Order: sequence, then structure tokens, then C-alpha cells
Amino acid sequence: MIHLRPFPFVDPQLIAMLQDLRITLIQSPLHWEDIPANLAAFGERLQRISPGSTDLIVLPETFTTGFSMHTPELAEDETGPSLAWMRVMASEKRAVVTGSLIFREGERYFNRLLWVRPDGTHAHYDKRHCFTLAGEHEHFSPGRERLVVDCRGWRICPLICYDLRFPVWSRYRGDYDALLYIANWPSARSAAWRTLLRGRAIENQCYVLGVNRVGTDEKGLYYSGDSAVIDYAGETLYELRHLEGQISLQISAEAQQNFRKKLAFLADRDEFEWKV
Repeated sequence: MIHLRPFPFVDPQLIAMLQDLRITLIQSPLHWEDIPANLAAFGERLQRISPGSTDLIVLPETFTTGFSMHTPELAEDETGPSLAWMRVMASEKRAVVTGSLIFREGERYFNRLLWVRPDGTHAHYDKRHCFTLAGEHEHFSPGRERLVVDCRGWRICPLICYDLRFPVWSRYRGDYDALLYIANWPSARSAAWRTLLRGRAIENQCYVLGVNRVGTDEKGLYYSGDSAVIDYAGETLYELRHLEGQISLQISAEAQQNFRKKLAFLADRDEFEWKV
């Protein structure tokens, strides 16, 4: 059943006052099930980023292991090396560092995105939609709540890979300025990845940041990357295909707000609630 409800009010003057957000998206191959090697490799890449030159550094899904189902052997908790490493990187670069890893909580395992701030505090989001075609649902528990986090006043909604296929979960509820998707999305379905990133941007009139890995994994799956920044109109501002590298640019809150005022499609959207 659909329940109509009002969306929360957002003061447009506050949005217009936001500074541009500087983002850095890292597209990289991953060392299969080798946490130390991946931390070392990403550490090398992040050392090329000058402290204070960016506000947000984004790493791919399961950036410490690749998309493995060997949860008992690879899972970490809050005392593990990956969170400690992310805290060091966030402090050194004076930027938020985010990416997901295999996480243990009690007897359950999650594909958990960690949002690590320069002061060492962090928030997390657990992947809602487990990829059943790969058996992810047999090894991981699904998340129950969506996350919206602050980055220099910008409200970011981070999601993970397969979540991209489900527009209701990504739906703008008056609560974010940008969607962020991190992924291990194979090249065989790159057309879907690239199309859906644009679709989420158009239907929600928001920036969409998509960060995917590149290279071939242990199972022989090739990843073409296709990491991209899409604006609120569905225009691709930057895309990186097949190559290891990074995307660094600024996005403008004022431009997005002006576009939403000029083409106020969101005012006509269906309003609803759902149960998880």
C-alpha cells in the first residue's frame, strides 16, 4: 500500500550558500582476497593526493578483498586494519575517505560502507540489496536503513553496487544533494551501469557519483570501470573507462539548485512510504 506523506522542507537559501564540493574518485584493480596488498596499493595512490586538496575520497566496493564470498576468513570488525588505515588516510588528507569491506558484527556479515571523517569518527551503511545471482545473500545480511551523511554541508546518500538497480531505495526524499554508488560491476553489464547512473541523476535531479573497480578478478570477470560523475540533468561531467586512475573535480550546489528551480519536476513526484 502506498501512503502519501509530505517531503521534508529544505531551505533553498542554505543550499545556495554551500561551497563547491571537491571530490576524488579512485578507479583501481583489486588484489584478490589480500587485505594488506590492497591497503598498500591504495595507500600509494592516496599519497599522490595533497592534504586539503579534496573533500571526499571514494574507493570501490569491497576495496580490501575484491567481491569475495569467503566472509569468515576475510571479515573485519572495528578493531581491524582497514578501519584503522582509513582513519589514518582521512586524517592525513584532511578529507572523508569512504569505501566498503567485508564486515563482521556478532554472528552476521555485511558488505559495509564506512564513511570515515578526518577527526576519526565514522558512520556506516550496509548494502541493502545483496546480489543474489552471485549468492551474496547466502553470505551477507542485508542492510535495513539508508544513510545520509554530511560532507562540508553537502548531504550525500552512499549506496552499493546492486542497489543501483532499485530506484525506490535511491529515491530522493528531500534529504540529499548527491547519490554515491560504489561497485564491483562487471564489464558484461557496463551498459546497465552507465545507463542507470544517468537515470538516477535525471529522476532525482541530483549529482550522481559512481565508482567502480577495473581489471580482472580471480573468477575471470573483467571490470571496465566506467567510474563517472553525472550532473542533476543527466549530463556526464567525467567518465573513466578501462584504465586505472582517478577523477578529481568540483561540483556546484548552486547550479543544481538553480536547475531544480527552473525545471521543478520534483514537485510533481509521487510521495510514498514503504516498509523494509
